Amino acid sequence: MEGHNATVATLALQVKQFSASRTPFRIYHGSTLSTRHSPRQRNQIIDVSSLNHVLKFNKMDKTVLVEPNVPMDQLVDATLAQGFLPKVVMELPNITAGGGFAGTSGESSSFKYGLFDRTIRGVEIILGNGDVVWASAEEHRDLFFTAAGSCGSLGVITLLEMELVDAKSHVELEYIPVGSTEDAVEQLKHYQQQTNVAYIDGILYSPTSGVIMIGRLTDQANSARIQRFDRASDPWFYMHAETIVNSLAETSRAFSRPTTYKEYVPVKTYLFRYDRGVFWSGLRAFKYFITPFNALTRYLLDPFMYSRTMVHALHRSGIAAQTIIQDFAVPYASASEFIEWTDKRTGIWPLWLCPVRSAPLSERSFSQGNNIKDDMLLDVGIWDMGPKDSHAFIKLNRDFEQKVTQLGGMKCLYAHAYYTEYEFWGIYDKEKYMGLRKKYHAESLPSVYDKVKVDLQGVAGGPVQETNVGWGEWVYKAFWDTWPLGGLYGVASATKGFLVKSDFLLKK
Repeated sequence: MEGHNATVATLALQVKQFSASRTPFRIYHGSTLSTRHSPRQRNQIIDVSSLNHVLKFNKMDKTVLVEPNVPMDQLVDATLAQGFLPKVVMELPNITAGGGFAGTSGESSSFKYGLFDRTIRGVEIILGNGDVVWASAEEHRDLFFTAAGSCGSLGVITLLEMELVDAKSHVELEYIPVGSTEDAVEQLKHYQQQTNVAYIDGILYSPTSGVIMIGRLTDQANSARIQRFDRASDPWFYMHAETIVNSLAETSRAFSRPTTYKEYVPVKTYLFRYDRGVFWSGLRAFKYFITPFNALTRYLLDPFMYSRTMVHALHRSGIAAQTIIQDFAVPYASASEFIEWTDKRTGIWPLWLCPVRSAPLSERSFSQGNNIKDDMLLDVGIWDMGPKDSHAFIKLNRDFEQKVTQLGGMKCLYAHAYYTEYEFWGIYDKEKYMGLRKKYHAESLPSVYDKVKVDLQGVAGGPVQETNVGWGEWVYKAFWDTWPLGGLYGVASATKGFLVKSDFLLKK
């Protein structure tokens, strides 16, 4: 802990200096899975990228002290070595512990434990005046629960105390075919009541075909049915699940009764089963470059198909501004309406389904807002290319946000938000949040709305800033608008970053 404490003392001094000079600053983590643009400048950051260590286990209490920049794969390796697992492990290995707490992160165990921040007992935070405090349900309670999900806008998180569960070697994964959203919700309601179920999620491939996947931790794996997803020769998980669904449908028709399928997945492989191909987003890359999508090309291009590389490429290519990457959570009762609406508006399939338990009202994170009334929500992951026209793209995203608000749901703030400021603060508690920013000296940090908002270009009726476009700007825009130059640049940048560990977040 001595090294950690020394680093935190240095960072606290920097924050104090920024506070004294009234210099606005941002927090720099060294990586991101957010799709938002990064406006950080090197002389206006607090660099926490070195806070990337798993520090101390309490085996009796089943907790661990973790620095915020520890990615999920490193965290899982460290906890497995001690016979434990985090209660909630985000599905992409480069999501960090701090990002999971400050953002809105859940996974297939969230039906039981809630969002990732619900598994955190306390956090060490550098306040905006340089003071260092420990925040938990017992100390600085208001800061602790509001800092969760507020995108690092209330202070610099430097340490987290995380709850753990006993680990086992494999996940017994059961595939249950479903024929509609209503069918999927009924299966979720049924299995979330079973105490031996550790993980639940699902995929809808179309309005009439999908799968709910039930995971149970076990040390008794059937060696004949062990399946992996982390090698270049392995199938992508979502495609493997669809193959099973199609096979089960034929079996069910032949025997006139529903049937399921079980296999055994090594626990770490299961936790990051969506990393290769980043769910199904890798398919969009093949389509973008007009590349055949088959087992051979997936094998040959495997090094480019992991989240660390793909997110880098997405940021540097400029394609992120045309991509719908959103998670919306709605009550079970509204799931069918929302998914039917999504199909009519976009035709996007597949869709990811992940049940999430809401926190008690007095313990909700900032990102859950004031709109949630239900104890269980269904997160729907919607990831695909959107309209090329910027106004149509903004309008579609705004329509999504308004539909979810109407249905009593929420959106995850890891992505862009297309609310006006008035709309945003109609969902989130502005008075409480701004009061805490003042109380804890956080006003030198950008507010959460400042971090997630985008230029609405007049779509919501606001002002449109007219600018004269010079020759240089015209050439620059033409480059990014010309297929496939942006994509090629993104891939080249990601390849360079992978080889020499260069950084795409900080402007030079």
